[in-house]
Amino acid sequence: MKRLAMAAVLTTGIALAGCATTAPLPPAEAIRFHLGQPIPRGTIQVQPLETTPGAPPSLEYRSYAAAVEAELLRNGYALAPAGTQPDFLATVAFRRGTQAGPPRRSPFSIGLGVGGADFGRRSAVGGGVGVGIPVGGGGASQIVVSELEVAIRRRADQSRVWEGQSRAAADARNPASDTGALAQRLARALFTGFPGESGRTIEIE
Repeated sequence: MKRLAMAAVLTTGIALAGCATTAPLPPAEAIRFHLGQPIPRGTIQVQPLETTPGAPPSLEYRSYAAAVEAELLRNGYALAPAGTQPDFLATVAFRRGTQAGPPRRSPFSIGLGVGGADFGRRSAVGGGVGVGIPVGGGGASQIVVSELEVAIRRRADQSRVWEGQSRAAADARNPASDTGALAQRLARALFTGFPGESGRTIEIE
Protein backbone atom coordinates (compact mmCIF):
# COMPACT_ATOMS: atom_id res chain seq x y z
CA MET A 1 0.00 0.00 0.00
CA LYS A 2 1.33 3.39 -0.88
CA ARG A 3 1.79 5.99 1.83
CA LEU A 4 -1.50 7.72 2.50
CA ALA A 5 -1.76 11.34 1.36
CA MET A 6 -0.97 13.91 4.03
CA ALA A 7 -1.63 17.09 2.05
CA ALA A 8 -4.89 17.95 3.83
CA VAL A 9 -4.67 20.89 6.22
CA LEU A 10 -6.48 21.50 9.48
CA THR A 11 -7.69 25.07 9.05
CA THR A 12 -10.52 25.48 11.52
CA GLY A 13 -10.10 28.61 13.66
CA ILE A 14 -10.19 27.97 17.38
CA ALA A 15 -11.70 30.66 19.57
CA LEU A 16 -10.26 31.08 23.04
CA ALA A 17 -11.57 33.79 25.38
CA GLY A 18 -9.15 35.28 27.91
CA CYS A 19 -10.11 35.80 31.54
CA ALA A 20 -8.56 36.84 34.82
CA THR A 21 -7.82 33.27 35.97
CA THR A 22 -7.94 30.51 33.32
CA ALA A 23 -9.37 30.48 29.81
CA PRO A 24 -11.93 27.93 28.62
CA LEU A 25 -10.54 25.14 26.47
CA PRO A 26 -11.16 25.34 22.72
CA PRO A 27 -12.04 22.04 21.03
CA ALA A 28 -9.27 19.74 19.86
CA GLU A 29 -9.09 19.18 16.11
CA ALA A 30 -8.28 15.91 14.35
CA ILE A 31 -8.03 14.60 10.81
CA ARG A 32 -7.59 10.97 9.79
CA PHE A 33 -6.52 9.24 6.54
CA HIS A 34 -7.13 5.69 5.29
CA LEU A 35 -8.30 3.90 2.17
CA GLY A 36 -11.86 3.30 3.32
CA GLN A 37 -11.35 -0.43 3.83
CA PRO A 38 -11.97 -2.21 7.14
CA ILE A 39 -9.03 -1.46 9.44
CA PRO A 40 -7.53 -4.76 10.64
CA ARG A 41 -6.85 -5.43 14.32
CA GLY A 42 -4.18 -7.52 16.01
CA THR A 43 -1.23 -7.11 18.33
CA ILE A 44 0.52 -3.76 18.16
CA GLN A 45 3.61 -2.00 19.47
CA VAL A 46 3.85 1.76 20.00
CA GLN A 47 7.17 3.40 19.20
CA PRO A 48 8.56 6.88 18.47
CA LEU A 49 8.68 7.94 14.85
CA GLU A 50 12.33 8.88 15.21
CA THR A 51 14.87 7.94 17.84
CA THR A 52 18.32 9.14 18.79
CA PRO A 53 20.73 6.18 19.03
CA GLY A 54 21.51 5.43 22.66
CA ALA A 55 19.01 7.95 24.01
CA PRO A 56 15.99 6.67 25.97
CA PRO A 57 12.54 8.05 25.14
CA SER A 58 11.76 11.27 26.99
CA LEU A 59 9.18 11.49 29.76
CA GLU A 60 7.13 13.72 27.47
CA TYR A 61 7.11 11.09 24.74
CA ARG A 62 6.04 8.47 27.27
CA SER A 63 2.97 10.56 28.14
CA TYR A 64 1.91 10.64 24.49
CA ALA A 65 2.73 6.95 23.95
CA ALA A 66 0.68 5.93 27.00
CA ALA A 67 -2.30 7.97 25.79
CA VAL A 68 -2.08 6.39 22.33
CA GLU A 69 -1.77 2.88 23.78
CA ALA A 70 -4.90 3.41 25.86
CA GLU A 71 -6.89 4.44 22.78
CA LEU A 72 -5.57 1.54 20.71
CA LEU A 73 -6.64 -0.93 23.40
CA ARG A 74 -10.05 0.75 23.53
CA ASN A 75 -10.39 0.24 19.78
CA GLY A 76 -9.67 -3.46 19.62
CA TYR A 77 -5.88 -3.76 19.48
CA ALA A 78 -3.78 -5.73 21.96
CA LEU A 79 -0.26 -4.87 23.07
CA ALA A 80 2.28 -7.41 21.83
CA PRO A 81 3.69 -9.54 24.69
CA ALA A 82 7.36 -8.99 25.47
CA GLY A 83 9.66 -10.97 23.21
CA THR A 84 7.10 -11.38 20.41
CA GLN A 85 6.73 -9.66 17.07
CA PRO A 86 3.60 -7.47 16.80
CA ASP A 87 1.22 -7.59 13.86
CA PHE A 88 1.26 -3.79 13.66
CA LEU A 89 3.47 -0.86 14.61
CA ALA A 90 2.06 2.49 15.73
CA THR A 91 4.52 5.34 15.35
CA VAL A 92 4.03 8.43 17.50
CA ALA A 93 5.33 11.95 16.89
CA PHE A 94 4.44 15.15 18.70
CA ARG A 95 5.11 18.84 19.07
CA ARG A 96 4.52 21.07 22.04
CA GLY A 97 5.15 24.81 22.04
CA THR A 98 4.10 28.04 23.71
CA GLN A 99 3.07 31.38 22.29
CA ALA A 100 2.32 34.71 23.93
CA GLY A 101 -1.43 35.19 24.16
CA PRO A 102 -3.55 38.35 24.08
CA PRO A 103 -4.09 40.72 26.99
CA ARG A 104 -6.26 39.20 29.69
CA ARG A 105 -10.02 39.70 29.24
CA SER A 106 -9.45 40.13 25.50
CA PRO A 107 -10.88 37.45 23.15
CA PHE A 108 -8.86 36.20 20.22
CA SER A 109 -8.74 33.28 17.79
CA ILE A 110 -6.05 30.88 16.65
CA GLY A 111 -5.97 29.38 13.18
CA LEU A 112 -4.51 25.89 13.50
CA GLY A 113 -3.01 24.05 10.54
CA VAL A 114 -0.95 20.96 9.76
CA GLY A 115 1.14 21.74 6.77
CA GLY A 116 3.86 19.26 5.96
CA ALA A 117 5.32 15.81 6.07
CA ASP A 118 7.68 16.80 8.90
CA PHE A 119 4.76 17.29 11.31
CA GLY A 120 6.18 16.48 14.73
CA ARG A 121 9.22 14.70 13.32
CA ARG A 122 11.83 16.48 15.39
CA SER A 123 10.34 15.92 18.82
CA ALA A 124 9.38 12.26 19.00
CA VAL A 125 11.83 11.64 21.82
CA GLY A 126 13.15 15.07 22.73
CA GLY A 127 11.90 18.48 23.72
CA GLY A 128 9.10 20.47 22.18
CA VAL A 129 9.30 22.52 19.01
CA GLY A 130 8.11 26.11 18.95
CA VAL A 131 4.77 26.61 17.23
CA GLY A 132 4.12 29.92 15.49
CA ILE A 133 0.60 31.23 16.09
CA PRO A 134 -0.40 34.69 14.83
CA VAL A 135 -2.46 36.19 17.64
CA GLY A 136 -1.60 39.89 17.45
CA GLY A 137 -1.58 42.41 20.24
CA GLY A 138 0.76 40.64 22.63
CA GLY A 139 0.03 40.29 26.33
CA ALA A 140 1.00 38.52 29.51
CA SER A 141 -0.85 35.22 29.02
CA GLN A 142 0.76 32.14 27.48
CA ILE A 143 -0.92 29.63 25.18
CA VAL A 144 0.26 26.02 24.99
CA VAL A 145 -0.25 24.27 21.66
CA SER A 146 0.33 20.53 21.22
CA GLU A 147 0.20 18.37 18.12
CA LEU A 148 0.10 14.60 17.78
CA GLU A 149 0.62 12.34 14.77
CA VAL A 150 0.06 8.58 14.78
CA ALA A 151 0.50 6.11 11.92
CA ILE A 152 -0.41 2.42 12.02
CA ARG A 153 1.64 0.10 9.78
CA ARG A 154 1.74 -3.61 9.15
CA ARG A 155 5.04 -4.80 10.58
CA ALA A 156 5.60 -7.40 7.85
CA ASP A 157 5.71 -5.02 4.90
CA GLN A 158 5.61 -1.56 6.59
CA SER A 159 2.47 -0.62 4.62
CA ARG A 160 0.30 2.03 6.26
CA VAL A 161 -3.28 1.15 7.07
CA TRP A 162 -4.24 4.33 8.95
CA GLU A 163 -2.80 7.67 10.07
CA GLY A 164 -4.05 10.78 11.74
CA GLN A 165 -3.11 14.15 13.19
CA SER A 166 -4.61 16.19 15.99
CA ARG A 167 -3.95 19.56 17.61
CA ALA A 168 -5.17 21.35 20.71
CA ALA A 169 -4.49 24.62 22.53
CA ALA A 170 -4.92 25.62 26.16
CA ASP A 171 -4.13 28.55 28.41
CA ALA A 172 -0.87 27.76 30.21
CA ARG A 173 -2.54 28.65 33.53
CA ASN A 174 -5.13 25.93 33.02
CA PRO A 175 -4.28 22.49 34.50
CA ALA A 176 -5.45 21.03 31.18
CA SER A 177 -2.27 22.41 29.58
CA ASP A 178 -0.25 19.79 31.48
CA THR A 179 1.59 17.42 29.13
CA GLY A 180 -0.33 14.36 30.29
CA ALA A 181 -3.71 16.09 30.06
CA LEU A 182 -3.05 17.44 26.56
CA ALA A 183 -1.72 14.07 25.40
CA GLN A 184 -4.94 12.40 26.52
CA ARG A 185 -7.09 15.07 24.80
CA LEU A 186 -5.16 14.74 21.55
CA ALA A 187 -5.26 10.93 21.55
CA ARG A 188 -8.98 10.89 22.39
CA ALA A 189 -9.71 13.32 19.55
CA LEU A 190 -7.59 11.30 17.14
CA PHE A 191 -9.28 7.98 17.89
CA THR A 192 -12.87 9.18 18.37
CA GLY A 193 -15.04 7.13 16.03
CA PHE A 194 -11.96 5.18 14.86
CA PRO A 195 -11.06 4.86 12.02
CA GLY A 196 -13.08 8.00 11.24
CA GLU A 197 -14.02 9.53 7.90
CA SER A 198 -10.90 9.87 5.81
CA GLY A 199 -9.85 13.46 5.11
CA ARG A 200 -12.54 15.08 7.29
CA THR A 201 -11.58 17.44 10.12
CA ILE A 202 -13.50 16.96 13.36
CA GLU A 203 -13.66 18.96 16.57
CA ILE A 204 -13.83 17.27 19.97
CA GLU A 205 -14.63 19.18 23.13
